[in-house]
Amino acid sequence: MGYRNMQECLLALEEQGQLVRIREEMEPNIEIGVVQRRVFQAGGPALLFENVRGTRFPMVANVFGTLDRVRFLFRDTLGLLERLFQLKVDPLVALKQPWKYLKTPLALYNTMPKSQPGGPVMAHKTTISELPHLKSWPLDGGAYVTLPQVYSESPNKPGFGGSNLGMYRVQLTGNDYQPDREVGLHYQIHRGLGHHHSEALAKGESLPVNVFVGGPPAMTMGAIMPLPDGMPELFFAGALAGHRMQMVKRPGQLPILAQADFCICGHISARGEKPEGPFGDHLGYYSLAHDFPVLTVDAVYHRDGAVWPFTTVGRPPQEDTMFGAFIHELTSELVPTVFSGVHEVHAVDAAGVHPLLLAVGSERYVPYAEERRPQELLTNGMALLGTSQTSLSKYVLIAAREDDAHLSAHHIPEFIRHMLERVDLTRDLHFVTRTTMDTLDYSGISLNQGSKLLWASCGPKRRTLAVTPPSDLSLPPGFSDLRVFAPGILVVRGPAHKRGRDEHDPLMNRLANALDKSGGLDGFPLVVCVDDAEFTARDWDNFLWVAFTRSDPATDMYGAGAFTHCKHWGCTGPLVLDGRLKTYHAPPLEDDPDVERRVDALGAPGGPLHGII
Repeated sequence: MGYRNMQECLLALEEQGQLVRIREEMEPNIEIGVVQRRVFQAGGPALLFENVRGTRFPMVANVFGTLDRVRFLFRDTLGLLERLFQLKVDPLVALKQPWKYLKTPLALYNTMPKSQPGGPVMAHKTTISELPHLKSWPLDGGAYVTLPQVYSESPNKPGFGGSNLGMYRVQLTGNDYQPDREVGLHYQIHRGLGHHHSEALAKGESLPVNVFVGGPPAMTMGAIMPLPDGMPELFFAGALAGHRMQMVKRPGQLPILAQADFCICGHISARGEKPEGPFGDHLGYYSLAHDFPVLTVDAVYHRDGAVWPFTTVGRPPQEDTMFGAFIHELTSELVPTVFSGVHEVHAVDAAGVHPLLLAVGSERYVPYAEERRPQELLTNGMALLGTSQTSLSKYVLIAAREDDAHLSAHHIPEFIRHMLERVDLTRDLHFVTRTTMDTLDYSGISLNQGSKLLWASCGPKRRTLAVTPPSDLSLPPGFSDLRVFAPGILVVRGPAHKRGRDEHDPLMNRLANALDKSGGLDGFPLVVCVDDAEFTARDWDNFLWVAFTRSDPATDMYGAGAFTHCKHWGCTGPLVLDGRLKTYHAPPLEDDPDVERRVDALGAPGGPLHGII
């Protein structure tokens, strides 16, 4: 069955030739993170760093670095989980082929954690200062845990059934934290730990929290699994692992994962936050320093032979991309059971995941109408914006399966083309303003606040998308380098942004008015203004990253022939999206040239990474 701890996992990877040992001393400050990213980009093996400066504990990276490796880790249970999900989709399927479902009761049995009085993780005590201190990017505010499993239980419903397991950033050093006594705990809104903290605050109590590092790989996957409210991630981890999770029960204290490599035990006091960050994050920018709860450390445990798993995050694709791909494989058939009328969703990794969600739904509300128009699609889109992880989405683009039975949200150029061919810009754009948004997205009007756009288009093609702009198109002063990125999409370089937060830019209105006067742009319904047109138009990854991570729908959308009618906004000409870096945005991540050169040397002939990077 599945691996019970990280040691079993690494042994299996090494036997398969999927793990390389690095015996040279490595620096956890920037260098080791650069190595991890380089090897991931090369599709290389897992890396066991046996000699890490400043700590006695080895570190391991890229355990989840390829989709094939992730499938290998969970090969014993994937088939059984798929059959469980099939039962969710169609409960009668077991009657048709009952022999395939004989082991499903075992999977359900494995969801229940197993309590025990002790475990390997309790063998030794250590301190925060003795742990590996990974710093991933030059401007990071300190060291932090990049693959934590943060465990808490509901104060109103204690026990495994009321538990939450999440992957929240845990800052170990830096800022104003008392060494060895305090660590930062950055949890985003919409997350289960926040619900537990709210309950504790209402009671005037501190909230016990345990941070597991390492242990069964299924626990890491469980910590990032987007499960419905009320379904404990700990239960899913047991089903994925193929065995019950062993939990050390201690009277009056929070349980500890018995097979973890490390456990940081602590509590969040009823009141008191401290600045956490900045840190490079998965949108490709730094998340800046903000006040977040403080975890007071009560004890730090580790097992014999403990290994510290880590990754780094940055502009996609990174190792966490593999998590998303694996989750999609595992759950794609469940989408219609969670969102009625939705057949497929795709949180676009290249756009930072949460900023852009593509979806295919049904449009069946008025089948007798002469022309199909968005109605059921709007219901579907609102459901996506109001449920679970998809509620973090900033742009939701949803198309009707009835228009093209072969349309897929995972074929991005074809999907965008389909939407642009059908969009009615006077009708199809629906904004939600002054609402909550992803904590890590700095394009909004304040931390955790911005807008969302639901773009729903369906029906017959309205236009043929153009690939050549009008020869007489005149741009206002300050705008230049007009490029055709894709059929129907123009990219133009604009002047540097100089406005404040929560303000429209008159320069963008000037561009929209110029496009309106020029005419001849019926085949180009989308114009994106950027800082570097050549970079943005180089490929789809660059375009998606720039356009959707650097814009807030309500603030940064303009239009040729724009109008507002009874509070509905639309435009008669091209939609203009401001994809420039704003004065209030967090800075993008940039490599340290000196460290990059040192890592280059590791890949040279005779170096430990020769032939890998």
